[in-house]
Amino acid sequence: MRVVIQRVSQASVAVDSKIVANIQKGLLVLVGIEDTDTQEDIDWLAGKIIKMRIFGDENDVMNCSVQDIDGDIIVVSQFTLHASTKKGNRPSYIKASKPDFAIPTYENFVQAIEKELGKKVQTGIFGADMKVSLLNDGPVTIVMDSKNRE
Repeated sequence: MRVVIQRVSQASVAVDSKIVANIQKGLLVLVGIEDTDTQEDIDWLAGKIIKMRIFGDENDVMNCSVQDIDGDIIVVSQFTLHASTKKGNRPSYIKASKPDFAIPTYENFVQAIEKELGKKVQTGIFGADMKVSLLNDGPVTIVMDSKNRE
């Protein structure tokens, strides 16, 4: 499972020109799922995302988590995070899971984030053509892969 975590001052997701998710200060989390992802991957990433200290404290030092600042989260599925660009110029998405595995895994990931955060998170619509808008704060962008825990 791969995620791109962006600290945002504002983020929203629109489908067919209708806003389906909208937050102010918090995190926009893009998630890519592959068939080898397990509950362990989900739980590890959810815990890391919620506890990651990337928000400023009273001295403007990145010492607070999204939970500490009572921030919000949008989670958006993005199969292109598993693009392989090794050969040619057209990315291959062979490692990205098909919907029959990806949808329940994505829903499980959202539930794990909600459990860790202690409140509802917003989401895009799985498989839809989404327009994601954000104001990256910092900018702070972190890429994590549950198969490569650095």
